[in-house]
Amino acid sequence: MAIYKRKDDRSECYYIDFIAANGRRIRQSARTNDKKQAQELHDKLKAQSWRVKNVGDRVSHSWQEAVVRWLNENGHKKSLRTDKEILRYLNQHLSDKRLDEVNRTMIEVIKQHKQSTGASNGTVNRVIALIRSILNTAVNDWEWLDNAPPIKMLRESSGRTRWLTKNEANKLIDELPQHLAIMARFTLTTGLRASNVTGLQWSQIDMLRRCAWIHAEQAKGNKSISVPLNADAMAIIKAQIGTHDTYVFTYKGNEIHQLSTKAWRKALERAEIKDFRYHDLRHTWASWHVQNGTPLHILKELGGWSDLKMVLRYAHLSSESLSGYANNSKVNDK
Repeated sequence: MAIYKRKDDRSECYYIDFIAANGRRIRQSARTNDKKQAQELHDKLKAQSWRVKNVGDRVSHSWQEAVVRWLNENGHKKSLRTDKEILRYLNQHLSDKRLDEVNRTMIEVIKQHKQSTGASNGTVNRVIALIRSILNTAVNDWEWLDNAPPIKMLRESSGRTRWLTKNEANKLIDELPQHLAIMARFTLTTGLRASNVTGLQWSQIDMLRRCAWIHAEQAKGNKSISVPLNADAMAIIKAQIGTHDTYVFTYKGNEIHQLSTKAWRKALERAEIKDFRYHDLRHTWASWHVQNGTPLHILKELGGWSDLKMVLRYAHLSSESLSGYANNSKVNDK
């Protein structure tokens, strides 16, 4: 059969079914319930398959094919966990698209949708950058496309440092669902990045030495990090014993992939906290340390930063702890 409808398909879309010129069977949704449009797509795909075999035209690949190949070839990336989260988000926009259909207009729609969720320009840019990377790889390495659309990134503010007071932090934690509240408290006591919290395994915890460690391949600076656990962090860890065999923090027995969820945003609204991301809990942890006198070079080691420049953003918060040295430049009275 050339085109048909499935009895169990609520969308009532037509499906295409034919044998391509290379002998491969093509079966896919036409994504329309208009029979004429479905027939036009069927004829177009069949003609394309003939040209691929007899004229040497390029094979049309789907976005999903590109995602699978890209993941297989980039399994070594430290950011792979984050990339998979982004790809899960992109699935709602691109799962049924061909690579040559992904154009500037479609990417702009994705950009606007992500912004509408409250995501920062930096977060939106991470999404767009991944699309650009896959498309450019399809052009330059795989030769699946002739060219990729030019993509304009959003402007990001430099050196953003947003942190909460102790009172604001407590208000937020009170509004969060239990699994997010536990992880938020752990982040505020350790300063760990979100991916290191969600991916933390029992094999990375030493209860006797009261510490955890982040492997080099899990760390942004590509260097292992030793994480001392204070009394609050130890109490949180102990309360998680028995909840899962592998992961310290889970939700209904499953590994957690995303923290900036709808539940997180609703909790921020109820706590009346604006312009705050989950990563800002790490900024809050660092800010509290500096305000309580932790030297910047010590904070650098605690936070796993490879460069002191990243820590200097918190230097202005230590003015009170420096006040005792102000008289060292005093001019003696005659």
